[in-house]
Amino acid sequence: MAFKDHFSGHAGEYARYRPRYPAELFTKLVESAPARELAWDCATGSGQAAVALAKLFARVIASDASAEQIGNAARLPNIEYKVETAEQSSQGSASVDLITVGQALHWFDLVKFYAEARRVLKPNGIIAAWCYGERMIAPDIDRVFTRYYRDVVGPYWPPERALVEDGYRSLPFPFERIGIGEFEMTVEWDLAELLGYLGTWSASRRYLAATGRDPRTEIDSELRAAWGPETMKRVIAWPLHLLAGTKN
Repeated sequence: MAFKDHFSGHAGEYARYRPRYPAELFTKLVESAPARELAWDCATGSGQAAVALAKLFARVIASDASAEQIGNAARLPNIEYKVETAEQSSQGSASVDLITVGQALHWFDLVKFYAEARRVLKPNGIIAAWCYGERMIAPDIDRVFTRYYRDVVGPYWPPERALVEDGYRSLPFPFERIGIGEFEMTVEWDLAELLGYLGTWSASRRYLAATGRDPRTEIDSELRAAWGPETMKRVIAWPLHLLAGTKN
């Protein structure tokens, strides 16, 4: 399977406008890991999860097949960034305590990736993958948001998006499942930040490439009317759908 690159062309925007995962998620994951020596954040993007892991592990390997994404990632002394695919990593066998995959498992060749995960995980090592799709702001805004998602850019979503909409429930996961908890990702954004986030969607970029128009113009006036003053900060929440398991 070739690397499906939907994000390199706007890696800077991705780094700026993608929300951060809750710290509690990583705290719970590290509690289940056999040690705190090495974590591998796979398909790291611009390093949102890697930065959180770096506070908890001695070393973090953060890999992504996109050099542009890696180029926009935050640097910390104990994070080593690598440009490589999830299915063929340079990690040593039985070397990793925790593997994380945030909002990316649906892009992988799962048979090859799961084999690679088993190879690099230590005995009792942990693998965790999560996604987020639906969000909650306020009823009037949510209606505009849903229209944009389904009607404006809906035809431009890659087919893998259906796996996110399903909350990864239909994905195979050949590890012994463990309960980590339920988590929610929240931000406080103004209107410009929300519009920036919408612009990072793969469907938004595909719409732009196909039509030459920015799809956000389709909802601009309606969204502004529902939002109120554009500098107003609103809380936005996304439930995380989590798969977590152990190699034993």
